Formats: sequence, structure tokens, C-alpha cells
Amino acid sequence: MRIVFSLAFFCFVFSNANAQGPNPPEIDAQKQVKQVIETFFNGFHKQDSSIIKSTVADKVVLQTTGKDQEGKTRFREEEFSKFLTSICSIPDSIKFQEKLTSFSIQVDRTMANAWVGYEFWLNDEFSHCGINSFQLVDFDGEWKIIYLIDTRGKAGCMEE
Repeated sequence: MRIVFSLAFFCFVFSNANAQGPNPPEIDAQKQVKQVIETFFNGFHKQDSSIIKSTVADKVVLQTTGKDQEGKTRFREEEFSKFLTSICSIPDSIKFQEKLTSFSIQVDRTMANAWVGYEFWLNDEFSHCGINSFQLVDFDGEWKIIYLIDTRGKAGCMEE
């Protein structure tokens, strides 16, 4: 009986020690992925193409989808270089902010998906909301965005 009790006590102590130990690798990866996305938006808000470029792979795909005024689904792809030019050329007189409202991040080995809710504000007025869906790849310890698609609209937004 004493052996069974000692074994149970050892297992209890060992499992609690492991529970309080370092984060599992997927938790660390989720934090790293979130940091990459926050850095992307830091560059976006600063209109700094070098910060934005530091978060993406050599080849990145940007797409958007939403409904037009007639209710038809629209879908388009944007060249990354044109995206950078459009962001960096916004005049100082225009204030814009993409507020990130939620994160759901999944990681498997060298691939991650981040589903990020947002609200977009233009000159302190609500414009639209949606989801940014990021796909990232871990290139030898460095997470990079390879794909971004977003939805845009006013339906279902908090400010409706």
C-alpha cells in the first residue's frame, strides 16, 4: 500500500511540475504568429513598407472578398507591390486605423492559420469590418505571411 501511495504521490508531483513548466511548442508558435501579424499592422499604420515587408515571404498573395451594393459577391487579387504603394501614399490628412478585435490561431508544424477579426476606421469614423485570414509558414524559425484574404462589409458589424 505504501508503494502505491508513493507512486501516486510521485505521479501527482511530476504532473504538476510539468503543468507549470515551459509553454508547449504550439503555444510559443501561436505567440510568434500573433507577433508577426501585429508587426504587419504596426507597419501598416506607420505606412512603413520595410516593416510590412519584414513580415511576409518573398511571394505573398493578397485577396479580398465581399458583397457589392447589389449584393453580388466580389473577389479580387492585389499585387503586393501595389498594396505597399497604396498604403505608403495615403496622405497625412487621412487618418486610418484597422482595429484588431479577435485572434484565433492554429499551428501545425511549419504552417499556421490566423483568423483575425477587425474594424476599419477612416478619419475617426467607422467604415467597415471583417475577417483577415492569414496563412503563415515557419521558414527555419521565422514565421512569414504567405497569404492574406479578407472580407469587408458593414453587415454584422458592432457599429451597425
